[in-house]
Amino acid sequence: MIDIDFPTLHGIGFKQHFVQQIAAASPHGRLARVTSVQRDWFTLDDGREAFPARSARFVSSGQPVVGDWVLASPSLGDWWIDHTLDALTRLSRRTPSGSQVLASNVDTALLLMGLDNDFNPRRMERYIALVRACGVEPVMVLTKPDIGSRVEDRIAQLRQRIPGDVPLLQLIPSEQIDAGVLAPWLGAGQTLVLLGSSGVGKSTLTNALSGSRQATGGTRHGDDRGRHTTTARSLHRCPGGACIIDTPGLRAWQPDADEEELELSFNDITALADQCQFRDCRHASEPGCAVRGVVDADRLQNYRKLLREVGRAEQTALERIAERGKWKVLMKEAKQRGRDKRGG
Repeated sequence: MIDIDFPTLHGIGFKQHFVQQIAAASPHGRLARVTSVQRDWFTLDDGREAFPARSARFVSSGQPVVGDWVLASPSLGDWWIDHTLDALTRLSRRTPSGSQVLASNVDTALLLMGLDNDFNPRRMERYIALVRACGVEPVMVLTKPDIGSRVEDRIAQLRQRIPGDVPLLQLIPSEQIDAGVLAPWLGAGQTLVLLGSSGVGKSTLTNALSGSRQATGGTRHGDDRGRHTTTARSLHRCPGGACIIDTPGLRAWQPDADEEELELSFNDITALADQCQFRDCRHASEPGCAVRGVVDADRLQNYRKLLREVGRAEQTALERIAERGKWKVLMKEAKQRGRDKRGG
């Protein structure tokens, strides 16, 4: 029977949720958490030490990602992952080939955005939609307040656009400690993931809170575009007992969500929509719309864009072909009307 040392394992995020799974999966094996992945090699941590392990091409219950809990056993001088436990949460995004899991068993996502040229409220709304669809709590973290421009105006703009149930912090990543403004989310057993553009301060914040020595880089002069210094996701332990997952900067972020899950991130729009004259109001040009003119116009446009993305992702291949065919016909008819008006 596997010996579960709760105090030690809790320090790397272990929760009661996994106990029954362990008993059902295997009576033997070494329980550990995945802290990094390099092809078919993994770094695991059992709360006492980190050790390398390998994974067969097909692992029962799926290939693990950073943050997963696994059972490993020794064979031919190496540790091998036998089983991946079902995760409490899986942070994923939609890709052309399906879904990509970014990290598992995350409690809170710190959504980093710079107050310099990195500032982009639409992208922050996309971040929030992505993490909430995966059951993870978002926290907006604005970096570079010391070198940003129009700092107070930008903070007010973000606070006006995004509902107040999402916490908003501003900080300098290199100056953070366990007892700082992030303390409420750094309790023992908590797991955080850092998400944001390259160069926004994710690795610097990870180093400050965990004592790691990851490489960090600045931003490009002129447009503040970040340089990629983090190339893979990795989990780091903090002195106070929390775990932080650092991630590379991602430019393509399509929420792995359906329309109902997306609405959780735009609950101000959905609440007002109940007062619209028409039940199927799209808040575009319909009469009696209760949303237009109340919600920030750019936020509303971003909501429509995300809805279209979610709708396309849920279509079957045949439905996408049919929709393309419909638009081709409409465009052809529009061109013909134009020629008719010109008399040609």
